[in-house]
Amino acid sequence: MDKLSFLKQYRKSIEFVPKEDLLNIERKHISEKWMEVLIETNKAERKNKLIALWNSVCKEELSNTIMYLQENLLEFELIIDNGQYAVLYSVKSENDEILYYEGGLPNKSLHNLKMQQVWSSVPKSINKFYEELHNGFYYFPSRAMGLIPLERITHFSEYEWGILEDLDEPLGINIDTTYGFFENGMGGYVAVDLNNCKDNLATLWFTNDQPEYNVDFWDIIDEWIVIGLQDD
Repeated sequence: MDKLSFLKQYRKSIEFVPKEDLLNIERKHISEKWMEVLIETNKAERKNKLIALWNSVCKEELSNTIMYLQENLLEFELIIDNGQYAVLYSVKSENDEILYYEGGLPNKSLHNLKMQQVWSSVPKSINKFYEELHNGFYYFPSRAMGLIPLERITHFSEYEWGILEDLDEPLGINIDTTYGFFENGMGGYVAVDLNNCKDNLATLWFTNDQPEYNVDFWDIIDEWIVIGLQDD
């Protein structure tokens, strides 16, 4: 099956953006930094520019993810789905399978209302990732195992959490101010309580297990993204 047919199994309206159309895209849809990466025609230099962009945003926070991409990224292409632009990454897994990851292009108009209201309280390193690199970065078929787009962030107060009745210890987060930025697709979240997120403090939250409090947001994200990238 060719790549586009595979992708269309999950989203019917997805298309690749031809290179010749890049310069016609309105600048509000694509930043200068991203345009510089995407219009590069030399394949090696193009990848170098991409890795440099990742390093400029999250070199410390996602060092293992960046290293894995540097070694195993086969190609990346601009895609469009229902008017939204994103970058499709083709990454080699440890078993030599090709995995497709999606990174939404930063677009401040995408911030849904609930995130707009609290965005200034979100740790700066997370702001920077979403505003300068990607509006989410995740496994394409499941839209999980990664940082999810702002419009799909999990506001904990909007969900019924059955695990609350089974907690061994008193709840250590405020549900009303807690947002899940990462999903593993199997009931695991990396969540940030905006009332208690100094130094990137986060909570590993599970729908069927005890939470782990006061973990480092980026340590967990970096580890889990690499686990996803290695797997097939």
